[in-house]
Amino acid sequence: MAVRPGRRRAVGRIRTAIGALAVALVAGVVVGVPAAPAEAAGGKVVYLTFDDGPSPAYTPRILSILDRYGVHATFFEIGENVAAHPSLTKQVARQGHSVQNHSWSHPDLRRLSATSFNAQVSRTDQAIRAQTGRAPKCLRPPYGAVNGTVRSRAAGLGKQVVLWSVDPADWSRPGTGAIQSRVLNNVRSGSVILLHDGGGDRSQTAAALPTILSTLKARGYSFGILC
Repeated sequence: MAVRPGRRRAVGRIRTAIGALAVALVAGVVVGVPAAPAEAAGGKVVYLTFDDGPSPAYTPRILSILDRYGVHATFFEIGENVAAHPSLTKQVARQGHSVQNHSWSHPDLRRLSATSFNAQVSRTDQAIRAQTGRAPKCLRPPYGAVNGTVRSRAAGLGKQVVLWSVDPADWSRPGTGAIQSRVLNNVRSGSVILLHDGGGDRSQTAAALPTILSTLKARGYSFGILC
């Protein structure tokens, strides 16, 4: 039986949408995050994120830089660090940043039982809510280690899994210049930039941040919050 032209167009649109979703998932791009107002209006928006904090050595320094440039970011915090430095989590939220869930102790969530998975997420939720008054909506699995089970369990806890699309590997301390160039050479509107404010020596990240922020602003980017 012949397929009507209208139906061909509809099938084509569905295939195109499925293809775009598959590409986004492979690239690690966040899917399903609402556009920031500037992005919806046609502006250029990037999303700055920091993992593994809070850290008494580097989180205050990074917060000071963000405040100087009038930029807000999303902090994916580890529950153990929140419990150890609750005032820092409170400070992150008080300065207008979003605080989200990065697990309790940074395990590979793919390898956990359902009970252990739930404990990793729920304990971190409780620690963050105690300092910010809000339960996280998003979960960033440590190492970006995601499979269908992780996504299903996260959804069951009301969490959206959030990854990234620009990773300068600042955790490896490649040098301030390398961090800057890896971000600035790869960023696009809608990019989710992965940086770290905890988990080790983050002095290079802090040193790279002013140039990253000033350059992106000069290029006409604004900064959105993911969750």
